Amino acid sequence: MITRRATLALAASALAAEEAIAQTPRGGELRIGMTLNDIPTARGAPDQGGEGIRWMGFTIYDSLVYWNLGQEETIPRIVPALAERFAPNPDNQSEWIFHLRHGVKFHDGSDFDADAVIFNLEKLLVREAPHYDPQQRLTLAFRLPDVKSWRKIDDFTLAIGTGTPNAYLLDQIVFLHISSPAQWRRLGGWEAFGRQPSGTGPFRVTEIVPRQRCVMLPFAEYWDVARRPKLDRLVLLPIPDANTRVAALLANQANFIEAPPPDAIPALRAQRMTIKVNPYPHVWPYILRIVGDGTPLADVRVRQALNLAVNREEIVQLLGGMAVPATGMVLPDSPWFGNPRFRIRHDPAEARRLLGEAGYNAARPLQITFQISTSGSGQMQPLPMNEAIQQQMRAAGIDLRFDVVEWNAMRVQRTRGPLDPTARGLHAINNSMGISTPFDAFQRFFSCNMAPPEGLNWSGVCEPALQALLDAAVLEFDETKRDALLARAHEMVVDNAYWLWVVHDVNPRALRPEVQGFAQAKSWYQDLTQVSVRR
Repeated sequence: MITRRATLALAASALAAEEAIAQTPRGGELRIGMTLNDIPTARGAPDQGGEGIRWMGFTIYDSLVYWNLGQEETIPRIVPALAERFAPNPDNQSEWIFHLRHGVKFHDGSDFDADAVIFNLEKLLVREAPHYDPQQRLTLAFRLPDVKSWRKIDDFTLAIGTGTPNAYLLDQIVFLHISSPAQWRRLGGWEAFGRQPSGTGPFRVTEIVPRQRCVMLPFAEYWDVARRPKLDRLVLLPIPDANTRVAALLANQANFIEAPPPDAIPALRAQRMTIKVNPYPHVWPYILRIVGDGTPLADVRVRQALNLAVNREEIVQLLGGMAVPATGMVLPDSPWFGNPRFRIRHDPAEARRLLGEAGYNAARPLQITFQISTSGSGQMQPLPMNEAIQQQMRAAGIDLRFDVVEWNAMRVQRTRGPLDPTARGLHAINNSMGISTPFDAFQRFFSCNMAPPEGLNWSGVCEPALQALLDAAVLEFDETKRDALLARAHEMVVDNAYWLWVVHDVNPRALRPEVQGFAQAKSWYQDLTQVSVRR
């Protein structure tokens, strides 16, 4: 029998619980409609490009360093993360010293320390290690080309060596997401780990259903109190078709979608949806193959003609203004732009003249095949954009054909390189890129030592004068002097028309009005920790 005193105690307890719940921030559920076909891998080095890293990398995992993504005004800069301090070794500038945070926990409850960092370096770079993972090496090692060695100084101090002085290491090490060694050992391998991942990041995974959804909850013990998520739940939904993403947004199946189609934006605004844009360092190009199999693109006149055949203003109009015409690798206001002699513009008459000099005419038109994707990370609206460019090429006397593949298949082709048998018959791949750092914009695409599969120099560029500038920039810790070297490198890249540059992205996203607190950084990567959804 329950006494009156017990009843009153139960009532008081229930009231206290209700008050506690009422005082607990309830951030709601954010459902993101991604452009991807599938949920990216969750082992720590996500596949499916930068979008995989954005939503299955920096959500679940931390790196030694991060960016200040919580603002919209300036291009984000490197800031401390799992390493609270870092600097080149004053006694040996061929390595950087990282001082790690104390008290950081993985989602499985185990402790983060220097051994965990070494475990994650070994999983990528030591083939003999029992935890070496070829899948993670394929998707991440090319971002860490200058990591040559590492050594533990003590439990919370680590040195990472680059062989020679290297000013770019932080721009690379930011992508090294730290997976839990204890979770890997407990589950017995990476396949099982990928279903139950464990990092130190602000969100922890509770469910992964391939091609359907990934569900994450806030990590209550996240070390950075200011970045503990406000959301109750984060759900990732692969929706590769742009119109299907819009339908999902309007039906409230998703409340945040990537890359809405430009023609839908006026209607979305009329439905009180928020359209977020912010120009950032990103380019939508064709990576041209200039080596192997007698490719016509070995001739600089042909490459310049391709750049002159494209009407970029027309592409911007096609995108509803959601882009900026590209006149090189970087935007003209970048300190790396320089003063190229070759002026990228729409000039089909000059394109035809250059093609004529190279031996192509109406009787013998230039015939080329570009590999493109149906959707994918940062690809904007690839099918209508490519179809428009195909028509523009035809007007300049160029017969452009497409090899249409799924996004990940094209990324695999990129890692195989231009001389792989599977590249025979291909003259370019249409792969958009984030270019926010000197390494991202130049080193990984135009350096002789960045050939696939370790690097992304799919073009096969290896020019001694350009290489000398790139090598000098890597060694230059003075930012102003490094900018001057990179400007000269950019001039050489544009003058030689190593790529066909089309537009720079402005990163459009559409959000339902109840989604609050999303600051769209001037970056490919974004921070969801301050987002909430009104009930």
